[in-house]
Amino acid sequence: MRRAVCPGSFDPVTNGHLDIIGRASRLFDEVIVGVLVNQAKSGLFTVEERIDMLREVTSSYENVRVESFRGLLVDFCRAQEASVLIKGLRAVSDFDYELQMAQMNIGLAGVETLFMPTNPLYSFLSSSLVKDVAKWGGDISAHVPDVVRHELVARLGPEHRA
Repeated sequence: MRRAVCPGSFDPVTNGHLDIIGRASRLFDEVIVGVLVNQAKSGLFTVEERIDMLREVTSSYENVRVESFRGLLVDFCRAQEASVLIKGLRAVSDFDYELQMAQMNIGLAGVETLFMPTNPLYSFLSSSLVKDVAKWGGDISAHVPDVVRHELVARLGPEHRA
């Protein structure tokens, strides 16, 4: 079975993330969306909330499942019996960082990294940018699934602005 991991924090998941996940699902028998648990970082959404949103927005893909992980990504890949990572690249600056990670992952555990260029529609998109726009009441409907938009508005609506 050809199995790949698509890792990230997904705080929150964007249409750019979903584009990469959907394209990966056509290339592999199974895609595991790995949600990083980073206790040193406090996200807007809890890991459980991110997993719930991801499961809802990827439910149309029969070969995609969502799991959380702690520690080294290569250890998660081994536990999932996945030998490939899928990483979306928005710009050259993403490549510089991701190349170092890919080289470390192949050296540590023989886990390959497949870079997928982001659809140009999403090349500027990041979870941080979406949160900032939502915080100030901007329209994020073209950038995130409806369920995510509703959760962001509930979490960052006008009553929560500084």
